[in-house]
Amino acid sequence: MNERLGKKHQYTATARALIGVARAQMGARDAALTDFRDAVPYLLSRSRASDTDEDDSQSNAAVIRRVILETYMDVLTERYVKDGASLDGAPIDDTGPLAEAFRVADVARGSIVQKALAASGARAVAGQPDLAELVRIEQDARKSIGALNKLLADVLGRDESERDAEGVAELRREIDRLRDERGKTMSETEKRFPDYARLINPKPASIEQARAVLADGEALIVTYFGEDRGYAWSVGKDGRAAFTRIDLGAEDVLDLVSVVRSALDPGTAAIDEIPPFDVETAHELYAQVLGPLEGAWRGAKSLLLVPHGPLGALPLSVLPTAPVQLTGDQTLLFADHRAVPWLAKTHAVTTLVPSVSALAALRRLPEAAAGRSPFVGFGDPFFAAEQAQTAVAAAETGVTALRGAVSLRSVYRGDTIAASELAQLQRLPDTAPEVLSIAKALETDPEKTVFLGREANEARVKEMDLSTYKVITFATHGLVPGDLEGLTQPALALTAPDVAGKEGDGLLTMEEILNLKLDADWVVLSACNTASGDGAGAEAVSGLGQAFFYAGTRALLASNWPVETTSAKALTTDIFRRQAADPALPSAEAVRLAAVELMERGSFVDPKTKTPLFSFAHPLFWAPFSLVGDGQ
Repeated sequence: MNERLGKKHQYTATARALIGVARAQMGARDAALTDFRDAVPYLLSRSRASDTDEDDSQSNAAVIRRVILETYMDVLTERYVKDGASLDGAPIDDTGPLAEAFRVADVARGSIVQKALAASGARAVAGQPDLAELVRIEQDARKSIGALNKLLADVLGRDESERDAEGVAELRREIDRLRDERGKTMSETEKRFPDYARLINPKPASIEQARAVLADGEALIVTYFGEDRGYAWSVGKDGRAAFTRIDLGAEDVLDLVSVVRSALDPGTAAIDEIPPFDVETAHELYAQVLGPLEGAWRGAKSLLLVPHGPLGALPLSVLPTAPVQLTGDQTLLFADHRAVPWLAKTHAVTTLVPSVSALAALRRLPEAAAGRSPFVGFGDPFFAAEQAQTAVAAAETGVTALRGAVSLRSVYRGDTIAASELAQLQRLPDTAPEVLSIAKALETDPEKTVFLGREANEARVKEMDLSTYKVITFATHGLVPGDLEGLTQPALALTAPDVAGKEGDGLLTMEEILNLKLDADWVVLSACNTASGDGAGAEAVSGLGQAFFYAGTRALLASNWPVETTSAKALTTDIFRRQAADPALPSAEAVRLAAVELMERGSFVDPKTKTPLFSFAHPLFWAPFSLVGDGQ
C-alpha cells in the first residue's frame, strides 16, 4: 500500500497503525510504538484527509481510529512501566511517554458534535468574506482529493498491463499538490483567523502548554476512558504533574455514574421519593479517578476538569473525598448529607470544553467592554398555542401555572415524546421566577431585560444586540442531536414561530449561536440535562459551550439534571449576588460558595406554616449546575 498510495495517504497510515495494533497484541510493544509514531501523524492530519475520510463517530473508520489511538496510549503507558516505574500517581515530565499519551488522549477524546461544529463553523463565516474565501478553497481541495483518491483506487484495481504508469504517477503528484495546497490554506486560516481555526480543528496541548495556561492556585485534571481501562492526568500550576491508569473501561464508568445519578435525576416529581445519595459508589469513583492524583492537585484551590464520556454527566464536586456513611438522622429530611466531605467543600470545579486549548483561547479574549448592562434573560417559552392560552387563562383567573413548589422541574429526555414535534415539548413555567430573581439580584428592570412566553423567541434573540450584556440566561430545554426529527446539532428550544408570530423554526441551534456577537461573562442554561448513555448529553453541552465561547462568552453555567425550583432560584440568585458584591471573585469560587451555603444552611420552608420541610444538603439541590469555561 505504501508503494501504491504513498506513505502519506490516509489508507497507508491506517494500515501501518493497524500493524502496530497487531504487534501490540502480540507483545511486540517497541515495534508497535515505532509503527504508531510513524503512522498516527498522517492519520490525524486534516490536510491529508478528504470528504470520504471524515465520517461520524459510529462509522467503521471512526471505530478503527479509536482502537488505534487507545492501543497507542496503552503501549505508551506500558513503556513507562517497562522502565520500572509505578503508574499509581506516577510523576510526569514534559517529554516522556506519559506526556505523549496526554497529547494522544486529547485527540482521541474528540467530540460527538465536532463534525457538526465544523460544518456549522463553515456556514457561520458567510459574513466574513476573507475567511469565507479561505474556507471555500479548503473545502474545494478536500472534495477534489476525495474524487482523485477514488479515481486512483479504480486505476490501481485494474490489471497492471492496463495501467498507465505515468498517469498513475501524475495522479499521485496532483493529490499531493492538492494536499499541500490545502495544508497551506489551513495554515493561513489559522494565522489570520485563529479563533475559527481552533473551533473547527482544535489541536492537542502538551503538558508544558497546559501548565502555562493555568492561573495560580489551579490544577488541571484530564481523563480518557477506553473499552477496557481509563487514564487520568493531573497538572498543577506549581509544576507538579501525575498520571494514573484506571481499571475501569467506559462501560464501567457509565455504570458507576448511572448509580450515582440515580439519586440526582430520580425521574420523580415528589421530594419524598428522592433516594439518599449513594456516597459509597461516589467515593469509589473518587478513589479510582482522583485519589491516585491527589499529590498533584490537593494543594490547589480550583480544579479544571476535561472529562471524557459518561464522566461528563457528573459534576465531580459531588464526590466524597473520604469513605463515609450517612447517619440516617432524619430530624429534617436530607440533613445527614451535611456531614459528607464533599469535594465542593474544599475545591471549586470547572469543566473545560473540549480541551485545554479551549481555556487558552478564552484567556486570550480581550478585556470586556465598559458600560455593559448587567443582565438579559429568556425563559418559559411557549412551544404550542395551547400553552400560551393556558398561561393567559391562569393570569386572568389568578391561578398559578407553576407546579407544586417542592416538585422537580421537568426537562426534555428524548425518550418520552415524539421527536418530530416542537409542540410536544413541555412548558417550563417555573423558569420565569428564576429569571426574574436573577434580574432582581443584578438590579435590572425586568420590564426591559426579561423576555418570557411569546417574547422568548428566536427572532428576539437574533435581533437584539446581546454584546452589551454581562449575564445572559436561557431558561429552556437544551436538545441534543436526534431529539427532534432532522436535528443534527445541539440547540435551545424557544417559543414556537406560530405562537410568537415570527419567522424561524423555534430553535436556537449551535450554528445560529456561532453567529451571535457576545461579550458576556456568563451564559446560563438552566434546563439542560447531561444524562445520556453514550455521553451525548454532556457532549451537547460541550457543543453549545464551544459555540457560545466562539460567539464571545467567557463561562457557561449549565444544569445537569431536573432542578427543584426553590433551591435553583436560591442558588443562581446567590451566585450572581456574590459576584455583583465582589467583581474580583472568580466565577468558580462564586458557584462553590453558593453551593456550600445552600448545603449547610439551606432548607425548604413551608410558606404557610413557616416550618422547614427538608434540607437542601442533598446534592440534587446544591450541585445541579456545572461551570463550563473559564472559572477565573
